[in-house]
Amino acid sequence: MRAAQIKQYGHADAIQLARAPKPKAGRGQVVLEVFASSINPVDAKLREGKLQSAAPLGLPITLGVDVAGIVDSVGEEVLDFKAGDRVYGMASPLSGGSGAFAEFAVAPAQMLGKMPQRSSYTEAAAIALTGVSALQALTHHLDLKAGQRILIQGGAGGIGSIAIQIAKFLDAFVATTVATEDVEFARSLGADQIIDFKKHQFEDLVSELDAVLDTAGGEIAQRSYQVLRPAGRLVSMTAPPDELLAQRHDVTAMMQLTEVTTRRLNALAKLIDDGVVTVHIEKTYPLSQVREAFAEKESGHVRGKIAIEVRRQS
Repeated sequence: MRAAQIKQYGHADAIQLARAPKPKAGRGQVVLEVFASSINPVDAKLREGKLQSAAPLGLPITLGVDVAGIVDSVGEEVLDFKAGDRVYGMASPLSGGSGAFAEFAVAPAQMLGKMPQRSSYTEAAAIALTGVSALQALTHHLDLKAGQRILIQGGAGGIGSIAIQIAKFLDAFVATTVATEDVEFARSLGADQIIDFKKHQFEDLVSELDAVLDTAGGEIAQRSYQVLRPAGRLVSMTAPPDELLAQRHDVTAMMQLTEVTTRRLNALAKLIDDGVVTVHIEKTYPLSQVREAFAEKESGHVRGKIAIEVRRQS
């Protein structure tokens, strides 16, 4: 089978389209015929070797986290899936999978869910990790309630664009930061207050918020503490909590490690099928052009997700 692999760490040009053996399902695992995947920041970090200390893996590595496809076979103790099921989720080599940028992939069964009926394979693959990340942050860590006020940093990105939609479904007031060119996009997602970060400092326009979801990290995360009310909550996707700032502003802060589970994937699928959530795909590349896909993702502004089509879909 074809697989996009790295044999050494590096930039996008380190990726090679290689021949690899078809994987086999072990206990608790599922083999998928892969139709689509998408690019996430973690893919670039893995490719560049930035995760070696936290998750050492032997080379070569097949890249790709998000996956959508058809169940080819299942291993022992897999009860929820059978051959022919349309599923989506994670096949990350960092989490017991074999990598999704391949014609077949192994994934842990507990990281898969039944595909939304309304989604194509490409749409399902593009929302698996980002959608679960947004859902986990808003409903679990932030426990967002109707009438509460939240700031979503980076509302045009993969996580932020889904988080806006879920927060509005929860009947919260949603403020978000986006670039000038994404103002209308954020408005189409339902955001109540849209802050153009190229023109304004968000802390000049919002305050006394119940929650902040940060997808930017760095000084954006640092500045976010001051816009929360006492006892407010901040969840960052990239930045560890600053305990001094949290104490100074009397807020709770944490960095989320997303846990993709069958339960969360099924909950996300229901939101998609109910028309609550849609994913924006900026561009789709075939597997043969995965290098170009990474280059575009890393060259600058991308709205939503960059998808990888492994097999043509009818």
